[in-house]
Amino acid sequence: MNVLLSIKPKYAELIKSGFKKYEFRRKIWRKFGGSKVYIYSTSPIKKIIGAFDAPIIHADLPHKIWELFGGHSGISEEEFFQYFRDSEIAYAIEIRNLVIFEEPRDPSIYFLDFTPPQSYRYFNFHQNLLPFWKKLKAAEA
Repeated sequence: MNVLLSIKPKYAELIKSGFKKYEFRRKIWRKFGGSKVYIYSTSPIKKIIGAFDAPIIHADLPHKIWELFGGHSGISEEEFFQYFRDSEIAYAIEIRNLVIFEEPRDPSIYFLDFTPPQSYRYFNFHQNLLPFWKKLKAAEA
């Protein structure tokens, strides 16, 4: 299963650098693990900058997720617990086999009316390519 994950640029940079090994989420897609995750770097970048495999998604109480993965998250303990303040469960998405695209990709190549996902959206990187004529019609509208 492929997903497009919205990630703030400062965290996307930490993923690119290899420092951030886990991405934390309050909500997760239906199929745990075995996913290909495409990184949408939010404003001001607004591009798909790369992809990684998510073979394992850990789910547990927020304090346990922090104990296990906080040191490889790229965020402070304060930021973590602020993010999960009303959550009973936390998810830690393991980042493996990271590929950063030489040229970040405009999501409008794959989606006719792209709206950045609040958290994630399902995404088929190959089948959602818009035919050239649909791009032209969209540009004319």
